[in-house]
Amino acid sequence: MSTEMYQRMKANPKFQDLVARRSRFAWTLAFIVLAMFYGFVLVVAFNPTSLGQPIAEGSRWTVGVTAELLMFIFFWVLTAVYVKRANTEFDALNQEIIKEAWKDKK
Repeated sequence: MSTEMYQRMKANPKFQDLVARRSRFAWTLAFIVLAMFYGFVLVVAFNPTSLGQPIAEGSRWTVGVTAELLMFIFFWVLTAVYVKRANTEFDALNQEIIKEAWKDKK
């Protein structure tokens, strides 16, 4: 592709919309992950005994291990959500932008 084609794509309002939507979505997911992770770190720092409590009477599983396992699973789910949205909504919009840029070239 030529520089001219890139310029046409960047000038397309759909491209601006794609960049804004993808950035907003990525920052939202990043904020969720950081808030959960640093929230857990703050609990470790200021109330570590709460994480050492068993989740049920006689259980070997502690609140901390369970919370960390659930966070790990949740982070994988968030990754799957991002991949699904990227492969459907964002890729479809990206293909429209490319088609319009090629159409304008002709």
